[in-house]
Amino acid sequence: MKLDLATIATLAERLENCELQAQDTTKITDDYPDMDWDDAYAIQDEVRRRKVARGARIVGLKAGLTSHAKMKQMGVSTPVFGFMADYYAVPDGGECRMSELIHPKVEPEIAFVTKAELRGPGCHIGAVLAATDFVMPGIEVIDSRYRDFKFDLKSVVADNTSAVRFVVGGQPMGVSGVDLRTVGIVLEKNGLPVAFGAGAAVLGHPAAAIAMLANHLGARGECIPAGTLILSGGITEAVSVQAGDNVTLRVQGMGSTSLRFV
Repeated sequence: MKLDLATIATLAERLENCELQAQDTTKITDDYPDMDWDDAYAIQDEVRRRKVARGARIVGLKAGLTSHAKMKQMGVSTPVFGFMADYYAVPDGGECRMSELIHPKVEPEIAFVTKAELRGPGCHIGAVLAATDFVMPGIEVIDSRYRDFKFDLKSVVADNTSAVRFVVGGQPMGVSGVDLRTVGIVLEKNGLPVAFGAGAAVLGHPAAAIAMLANHLGARGECIPAGTLILSGGITEAVSVQAGDNVTLRVQGMGSTSLRFV
């Protein structure tokens, strides 16, 4: 690590205040260009600690940057990971208030819920599928706190990978007998299809993102507990939204989930 604990605490406070007050900021590596990955996750951990200290519950985990092409473009070999607090959750079909957000976008995802603990190192797709209770459609609302959505990866890790809201719904489906690589999705905005994809867009198989998350946590002495909700990463590019938009995700065999922006 390159940053001291006081700097980490200051940066976590800055980023979390931007989220809570819906205000943007310049990326933190502008001020601390030598910060490393350990610093970035330490800042995210401090953001998480601040939320828990105020009474928020951590209700899920998430993976981001889950496209091989995007990872190659950004010069990294693994996705980035974050957490989801209880107040991020939007009821299926519920409202997302634009006044609480900066410049939101939506991503269609497959959400996993575990029935057994997952622990790295050495976690793989087969272990993830064996530990999965069910999968279901999920829409993540991302809202980078960085001005004009301009950031580098260390800055976005510190910013809890742009997490801000999510919704899950539809028909939970067991993973036996279904090939999550070929499961198709359609993302609709105001009744019109705006993005299409299949599960394989996420690391070749969405369970691969969960395995990488378990291995990432294992290197930190942590695990994915049973009963954890995990968003496995965007299947398509993120789609911008504004007040008045209704967004629906339809996943083959799993029904749909939706939310609206007001």
